[in-house]
Amino acid sequence: MTTALLFATGAILIIAVLALVYRIITLVGIAKGDEKKVSSSNKINAAIFPILLVVGFGLIYWSYNDASQYFLPEAASIHGKETDSLFNITLGIVFAAFALTHILLFTFPFFFQHSEKRKAHYYPHNDMLEIAWTAVPAIVMAVLVIFGWRAWSDITAPAHDDAIQVELMGKQFAWEIRYPGKDLKLGKYDVANIDNTNSMGVDFDDVNATDDFMAREIVLPVGKEVELKIRAIDVIHSVFLPHFRVKMDAVPGMPTRFKFTPTITTEEMRKKTNNAKFNYELACTEVCGYGHFGMRKIVKIVTQKEYDAWLQKQKPWLEKNPDYMAEWEAKKSKDSVAQAN
Repeated sequence: MTTALLFATGAILIIAVLALVYRIITLVGIAKGDEKKVSSSNKINAAIFPILLVVGFGLIYWSYNDASQYFLPEAASIHGKETDSLFNITLGIVFAAFALTHILLFTFPFFFQHSEKRKAHYYPHNDMLEIAWTAVPAIVMAVLVIFGWRAWSDITAPAHDDAIQVELMGKQFAWEIRYPGKDLKLGKYDVANIDNTNSMGVDFDDVNATDDFMAREIVLPVGKEVELKIRAIDVIHSVFLPHFRVKMDAVPGMPTRFKFTPTITTEEMRKKTNNAKFNYELACTEVCGYGHFGMRKIVKIVTQKEYDAWLQKQKPWLEKNPDYMAEWEAKKSKDSVAQAN
């Protein structure tokens, strides 16, 4: 940060000095009564343009290299690799167009600066040139849109029947995580069921909910498709799994979903990044209140064998809260009486 500040300060000082020199030369010319049609400032400005071009591209190169330490490692999901590829291709095309236009923009003032020895050529129109710079960008844009649409269609397609289902519920300021039990089916829920014990509002009248369990962290097997079922109970949150290139808003009253397939285990990524403390994480990327910073969960990607062993250790929520069913039945009975009256 200090280096960047010093560099920026130096650049500002150089520009200020050049502006001052230009002003001095202009004033000297006026004082001398210089009557030349082509002033020295014309040549100075013409020379400054290519210098700024080189300095500008140098700053771009420096900025990219300086920021690269903060770049995410390779995508750890199947669709993530595809989206990264599309992003890099788009960035390359845009940068090529940016570089070409700015090279022309900053070199033309130098090569075609005003001279008393030549006259400007009046060239107001060129049909082929206008067709070219309209058609080429349109074709490139169409190709990018088609490939992007295909990728997005694959990403948003329904999950396979054997995909692992995990429910994420955002609330101020934590994530609640629910897995299906041995039946591999998540039970229903209703926000009306939410109380101090049943924080996710699970509907235990649904037989599929009786073996569901809650988890403190997200554990997933590598190479297995996962479908996240996402919701929120208070304000908008956002599920962000940066290493898997997953982002989907959690909106109250509007359930959303996202499917992905992890391709790199946590241990493998630790070796790739040379960071023994590396962990995948789930974060909230929607400013949801004063405790927003605390909405973080560890995500572990393990082998199928490790995942199966982890599942064996998990106990259904009702087994951990044996007295709750009595409360549930009493609550339902009370609600039925109230409705009858």
